[in-house]
Amino acid sequence: MRSLPAVPLIAGLALVLTGSTRAPGSTGVTRLVAPSPPPPAWLPAGTPQADLYLAERTKGSATAPLTVYEMSDFQCPFCRRQAVETFPTIEHEFIDTGKVRWIFLNLPLTNLHPNAAAAAEFAMCAARAQKFWPVHDLLFTYQDKWAPLKDPAPFLITLADSAGIPRPEMLDCLQKHEMLGLVQAEAEGAAKSGVHATPTAYIQGVGLIAGAQPVAVFREVLDSLWRDKTEKKPAP
Repeated sequence: MRSLPAVPLIAGLALVLTGSTRAPGSTGVTRLVAPSPPPPAWLPAGTPQADLYLAERTKGSATAPLTVYEMSDFQCPFCRRQAVETFPTIEHEFIDTGKVRWIFLNLPLTNLHPNAAAAAEFAMCAARAQKFWPVHDLLFTYQDKWAPLKDPAPFLITLADSAGIPRPEMLDCLQKHEMLGLVQAEAEGAAKSGVHATPTAYIQGVGLIAGAQPVAVFREVLDSLWRDKTEKKPAP
């Protein structure tokens, strides 16, 4: 699919849904609009356990002026493109500099990707072991290895070894399906809010960027929003 050129940040701007995996029946266009539904309606929040595992999937300062929620599917090839090709630049330019706090949410499109839910559950068990981001990177790096497998579990366990997670700890979490409910709740919440494609980035209080957009699109949108939030406005 063709990538979008960089576009100016305008309320009501339509972004064509390119470079994304889309659930059947969903539309091909999303909008960057203000205001947007607040994230708490999408999340299984309200319990210490849910809040803990959300923190494990967060990068960036809690005082960053911008918060971005990324809804992603570990088996989605466009999510892999964003994670491997685009996100490192976003992290360097916006997260490490204190401009953006980035939070990962699970949206496994199981009707298209049969191993996506298993990978999401695996990643959340890694979050319990405080190893979410290393496993996040490994899942996307080796996506072509585990994605086509009829049973991805044996290969996924080797990724836990690579991340330094004790195998008994990971197996216990997976066998008890301790994280399955949390993964399902996030996916259902996103779907109820009208998000049917991965990757989708929700910029808190602003709107959505759908698809594996090039760095230039994120850079233009985030820079514009950051200036708007931090620059002093002249007195009326």
